[in-house]
Amino acid sequence: MEEKLIQRLESAVSRLETLSTGFRQASSSDVAADAPIDATIIAYDDMTAQYLSRVSTAAEKIGGQVLDVTKVLEEAFSTQKELLIKVKQTQKPDIAGLAEFLKPLNEVITKANTLTEGRRSDFFNHLKTVADSLTALAWIAYTGKDCGMSLPIAHVEESWQMAEFYNNKVLVGYKTKDPNHVEWAKALKELYLPGLRDYVKSFYPLGPVWNSTGKTAVSAPVSTKASPSAPAPPPPPPASLFSSESSNASSSRPKQGMAAVFQEINSGKPVTSGLKKVSDDMKTKNRADRTGIISSSDKAARSSSPSFSKAGPPKLELQMGRKWVVENQIGRKNLIIDDCDAKQSVYVFGCKDSVLQVQGKVNNITVDKCTKTGIVFQDVVAACEVVNCNGVEVQCQGSTPSISVDNTTGCQLYLSKDSLEASITTAKSSEINVLVPGAGSDDDWVEHALPQQYVHVFKDGHFVTTPVSHSGG
Repeated sequence: MEEKLIQRLESAVSRLETLSTGFRQASSSDVAADAPIDATIIAYDDMTAQYLSRVSTAAEKIGGQVLDVTKVLEEAFSTQKELLIKVKQTQKPDIAGLAEFLKPLNEVITKANTLTEGRRSDFFNHLKTVADSLTALAWIAYTGKDCGMSLPIAHVEESWQMAEFYNNKVLVGYKTKDPNHVEWAKALKELYLPGLRDYVKSFYPLGPVWNSTGKTAVSAPVSTKASPSAPAPPPPPPASLFSSESSNASSSRPKQGMAAVFQEINSGKPVTSGLKKVSDDMKTKNRADRTGIISSSDKAARSSSPSFSKAGPPKLELQMGRKWVVENQIGRKNLIIDDCDAKQSVYVFGCKDSVLQVQGKVNNITVDKCTKTGIVFQDVVAACEVVNCNGVEVQCQGSTPSISVDNTTGCQLYLSKDSLEASITTAKSSEINVLVPGAGSDDDWVEHALPQQYVHVFKDGHFVTTPVSHSGG
């Protein structure tokens, strides 16, 4: 009798666990209805219940577009759960099969990016944070060290770094306005760090584990209608919506394998929201024409991409091996320089509505005549200079000894804890704000406005200059 009672209790617990995990097995032809309960899936549910639910709760209180994009976020994590279940039932696919396997996730990411298009809304930073953060879910596409991606844990961390630029704007913008937005932004960060990162670290540090005896993944049908203008074989495509393309992967390394997967995923679709990586053939020393100009044929569906500057063609090139030049980039949100060293400099000129990331240590960075442009960098040996700009944002994630702002209107400086001792020099500039991390890891950023008015008093034979103090009363 005692053994039978134990068996009945175990059976009941098993049924309850099956219901609690929320598998959509019976309604999906791709996932077997009798799939066994797996510890990795239970842990995934626990992770989303702990972290994603906080984001959803805050979004419910905010409503509107924030709630809409949060529902897309929920859909993306739900889609990844279904893919994780399928991984355990499927043999490792080939390139075409992997592209077909990843399509459901790619479609959700595309949906999130669509919300950021068109006229910029008051909640653009929320929308952009979610859209950029979803690239973290592409860790599931990792197939090995030669696939062109970082290891899963690093990929999650690097993808969040892309999104954090906009997430910080939400934290700062709503710090004194609405605590629900602040809670939403904090909860979203924790969903990825530590949430998703720790989950991947615990269960999939080397990528998904496919079932060697499972069913074969189905590849997308190959069209027999060849395009007369299509080259053969096609060149490596720009990184897709999935890829941060490994934010720290050297752009001098040719991308194989996963690049073909991303080509399959994005076939016939605009890819202007993808990252613009710097490959060998873009560098001045390797170009036949030696102009370093990014050709208008580099990306598909150019008609949907942002327009170029009238001042000249867009450039992103390394000149003489010593100076990175980024010029006339318009509406490019994902420019990246990652193949750099401490002897090189970066010069950004005439860019508008763009975001550039400089990954690695460089000698100095100069931002000149740029409008509504963001610069995110790691470490600078000498100085970061902002000259003749309007409405720019500069974020130091590592260290820099000096930052100078000259003849600039509207400049937000984000300092890391390692760069708090940097000297900041301003001249002929207004609306300069510096944001520094709070005392604790969970504390909000603290914003400081640098003075732009001074009082000069002649005293004891010389002038004494002090900044104007405003009481704010």
